[in-house]
Order: sequence, then C-alpha cells, then structure tokens
Amino acid sequence: MKLYDFTLAPNPRRVRIFLAEKGVEVPMEQVNTREGAQFQPEFLAVNARGTVPTLVLDDGTVLTESVAICRYFEETHPEPSLFGRTATQRAVIENWNRRAEIEGMTSVSDALRNTLPMFAERGLVGAPDGVPQIAALAERGKAMLERWLGHLDARLATTRFLAGETFSIADITAYISFETAKRLEYEVSANYPNVVRWLGEIAARPSSSA
Repeated sequence: MKLYDFTLAPNPRRVRIFLAEKGVEVPMEQVNTREGAQFQPEFLAVNARGTVPTLVLDDGTVLTESVAICRYFEETHPEPSLFGRTATQRAVIENWNRRAEIEGMTSVSDALRNTLPMFAERGLVGAPDGVPQIAALAERGKAMLERWLGHLDARLATTRFLAGETFSIADITAYISFETAKRLEYEVSANYPNVVRWLGEIAARPSSSA
C-alpha cells in the first residue's frame, strides 16, 4: 500500500488528518505538484488524472478521491467512527460533508486557482498548462465562501460540530477549506463567532497538524 501525498496541498491534508484521527500510518510518497511532478510519466502511470492524494492498495486498486480514500480506511479501521454509526448519523454526516465540499472547498478552489500567480495557466484541477484564470470566478468564489460562512455559523450555533456532537469527516473538509483560504490572506471575522469557536476547537486537536 502507498499513499501519494503532497504536504502543501489541501486534499492530501484532508486524508492525513483523517488518518491521524484514526491513528493509522501509511507509507507515503511526496508528489510535488508545485513543480509539476503530477504530470510526469511515472506518476501518470499510477493516476492518469494527475492528482493527489492517490492511494494504491496492495491488490493494485487505485483510489484517487479524498473521500473514497477516507471511506476505505473507515471500513478497515472503524474506530473511531468518522462517517457515523447509524443510518441517520451517516446521512447527516454525508449531507454536511457534501455541503462543505460544494460550498466551502469548491468556493475556495475557484478563488485560489483564479487568483494566485502559480495557477496562471492552470485554472482547473488536474489540468496541465493552458487553462487560463478567470477573474470573475475568483470573485464569485469569495462571495460564495462568505455565503457559506453564514450558513455554517447558524449551524454551529446549535451543535458542537458540523454534523452533531461528534467530530466527523465533515469537520475535516470544512476546516481544510478555511485553512486553504488563508493563502488568499482570508481570515474568518468575529462576525461569525460560532465558526471562530469551532475553528479553534479543531485547531487544538492533535490531528490538525498532520
């Protein structure tokens, strides 16, 4: 088994935090996406899409999506549960994880990839040079992130964590979106006190440094 990782990329960090919460160690190999290592023939032979994280299982199965990788480890290492134990818990966690991906991660990705100079010709994830940035998408991403913050603050006024009183993969996804937004010099303001409280609690967990 091998996990292809890059310490500076947000989606690999999602998986590392998940593994840290589980107490699971996996052999890792760094793929420096800033230097274009993901588009080199040797890595494309593993993952033709050219993205990290990528998990290669002992039987040769290749998983290239963060949540799919996390689900694998949830099945093989069920404690502590991060996807829920009951049908209701699993559905609520899935609901909030999807919202965190669509309203949080996607919004931040749009803002980042259409703003930072390092993505000047790489406006889409997994695409080599030749995809230009679109300023309007960056602005929309920032606006959507603010909208998501309002929804998130209202939710966290009623519950400790995103999907209830127990930490879950939904919290990891949402937390990483705000950590990534810092690259835009974006900070969550005091206007969202419940989000600020929640962010502090997640940051205090040992897994947050993974």
